Amino acid sequence: MSNWALIIYCGLITYFTRFTMIALIKKEMFNARIREILSFVPSAIFPAIIFPAIFINDVGLFQFDDNPKIIAAIIAVVIGIFSRSIIATIFSGLASYWFLIFVI
Repeated sequence: MSNWALIIYCGLITYFTRFTMIALIKKEMFNARIREILSFVPSAIFPAIIFPAIFINDVGLFQFDDNPKIIAAIIAVVIGIFSRSIIATIFSGLASYWFLIFVI
């Protein structure tokens, strides 16, 4: 099997396993307590995705010294707190990161 066929096959399997959970489970099956608990899932998973991207370098070690990603993340958090805008947070984080790596 070629690499592309394997990638497409794995993508389809992943898609259909997730789609079946969304399509087959009825919203009425969940009571208010379960819906409240499930509403916290995105905010619990987001830091697990972002933390390695900011603090771990290409080798897999923590990089705290001379890491522009940490400064850009702090700037983005501050802008996000004050603006309450996702777009402003994303653009401020990207702009500050690019400024730190390309200009300074």
